[in-house]
Amino acid sequence: MKKIKLINLENVSDAEVKKYKIRKTTRAVAVDENGLVALLRAKKNYYSLPGGGIKKWETAKNAMKRECLEEIGCRVKILKKLGIVTENRKKLNMVQKSYCYIAKVKGEKGTPALEAHEIDECAEIVWTTIDDAIRKIEEGRSENPYITERNIFLLNLTANYLK
Repeated sequence: MKKIKLINLENVSDAEVKKYKIRKTTRAVAVDENGLVALLRAKKNYYSLPGGGIKKWETAKNAMKRECLEEIGCRVKILKKLGIVTENRKKLNMVQKSYCYIAKVKGEKGTPALEAHEIDECAEIVWTTIDDAIRKIEEGRSENPYITERNIFLLNLTANYLK
C-alpha cells in the first residue's frame, strides 16, 4: 500500500523518526447501503472513524474488518484501499502508520463488541452523511489533533471517490 499523507504537526526531524517505535493501525470509512458513514462518538464529545491496532499475526485488511465488527458491529467488504497515513508523534516518540480503506457494510448492522477501555471512551455509534461527519469531527476536535487531521483527510478522499 502506498503512503498518501504525512502528518507531522510537531516538526519531527528524520533523525528523530529513526529512533521512534512504529505502531501499525488500520482505519475504515465504513459506508452503509444509504451512503451513510460510521462515526464513533467519544464520551469526551469528539468523533472518530473505526479502526485500531494491527495485531502481529494480522494483515491490515483483516485487522480493519475485525475492528469494524468490534467497534461498529458490522461486517464489511473493501471498496477501495486508500493508502497509508503516517503520523510522526513526538510526544509519544512514535510513528503511527494507519492502513486506510473505504469499506461497504455487508448485511445487517449488528451490536459492537467493544473492549473495556473502548466502553469507557465510546458513547455511541453515529451513522451520518460524509459532509455531516466532517462537520462533527471539525467541531468536536479531538484532544489529539492527529486524529482530527487524519479523519477529515480520509473522509474527503471518500467523498471524492463516491462522487
